[in-house]
Amino acid sequence: MSSDPKKLFIKTYGCQMNVYDTERMVDVMAHEGYAVTEKPEDADLVVLNTCHIREKAAEKVYSDIGRLRVMKEKQTKAGSKETILAVGGCVAQAEGAEILRRMPIVDMVFGPQTYHRLPEMTREADKAKLLGQRPRIVDTDLSVSEKFDALSKKTVSSKKTAFLTIQEGCDKFCTYCVVPYTRGGEFSRSFEDVMNDAGKLHDAGVLEVTLLGQNVNAYHGKSATGEEWSLARLIRHLAENTDFKRIRYTTSHPGDMTDDLIAVHGDVEQCMPYLHLPVQSGSDRIVKAMNRHHTIATYLKTIEDIRAVSPDIALSGDFIVGFPGESDADFQKTMKLVREVDYAQAYSFMYSERPGTPAAGWESQVENHVKSERLAELQEELLRQQRAFNDASVGKVMSVLLERTGKHAGQLVGRSPYMQAVHVDVDNEETAEQNFGKLVDMKIISAGPRSLKGEFKT
Repeated sequence: MSSDPKKLFIKTYGCQMNVYDTERMVDVMAHEGYAVTEKPEDADLVVLNTCHIREKAAEKVYSDIGRLRVMKEKQTKAGSKETILAVGGCVAQAEGAEILRRMPIVDMVFGPQTYHRLPEMTREADKAKLLGQRPRIVDTDLSVSEKFDALSKKTVSSKKTAFLTIQEGCDKFCTYCVVPYTRGGEFSRSFEDVMNDAGKLHDAGVLEVTLLGQNVNAYHGKSATGEEWSLARLIRHLAENTDFKRIRYTTSHPGDMTDDLIAVHGDVEQCMPYLHLPVQSGSDRIVKAMNRHHTIATYLKTIEDIRAVSPDIALSGDFIVGFPGESDADFQKTMKLVREVDYAQAYSFMYSERPGTPAAGWESQVENHVKSERLAELQEELLRQQRAFNDASVGKVMSVLLERTGKHAGQLVGRSPYMQAVHVDVDNEETAEQNFGKLVDMKIISAGPRSLKGEFKT
């Protein structure tokens, strides 16, 4: 019998939460003897870790399943061992039974709160195949606490950067968003659980940690004594009690940017001068229809307060154009807001109907050609701002965490404090080894629209 480890292939769609979930699935299955492969045809287990936020998300998944079906049919004809095909994440949570009905080639469907049970599901699928049966496994429970209890025992990291989920789910119920239905209501991990995982990352040599949550600044985890911890207090504690050099958090809601959290950006050196703060629209009428729980005035006041304590902070945002009922005047208010804030980076999308959300059934849908025109205008301005921000970095000395090799030989790539990708040429292997995985002061010598080039400071 071969002693080769079993192989795992995972394709990740969507947000940083899904990236985190994929890393944890790799951890979980590593304990079961699975090694990661880059080729699905070499894998014993293929997982599609799906996202349900963006337009036609489910269709993209079904398209990928169709390609994998061809692969599995070839395995059957060749008489080789058939790969287990699993669909996980938010599309699985929303459409579990429908996936199995439309795509019987799929063996397992599991939601974002059940992947800690992936080993048990895989063993059940293997057993069914040995009996000549087609596995039909669906697990879409929403018990978040059970998942974190299981994962805390298996947290590992071999990188210098790591994600640490402290909060999941959302209670805001924005009228365009499926998160409350696919991830469940807000759940904050306890202070002890968070610090237990933070300690493991610290001991593994992680230098930069990003605290994650669907609504991370609503974190209110309790301690063993029943004391409630805010995100601001947690960041201060991490800064004082670990050797993390960089602390980030995402994604935030404007309504939960407390005075204490704003003060952290001025007081805590390890808290990076970068904040992702989605607003979605510059029109109060549209923001209200979105059920966003903030106004444009309160959003701008929050930014003013943050810049008062951290003048060099870089801001990122999210925008949706063509929300039902959005007029030309509403859209121009978004453009006005964008110019007033001046973003270092931003994400923008055309509104798409998400089944099961309130806005999907509204009659005042904006025509696609109008949405496309508005998106093009918005993205042109956002790209201009991003380019200007990057150009302003030229000549500055920045601390860069070099965490991976580049596309070209003799190149290392890292991130600036402002989340910009920075690449540097290294002249020999010794220099590369000396600097890989380290925070290095670099002088920025040129800028592109999406990255910077640096040189080692002499």
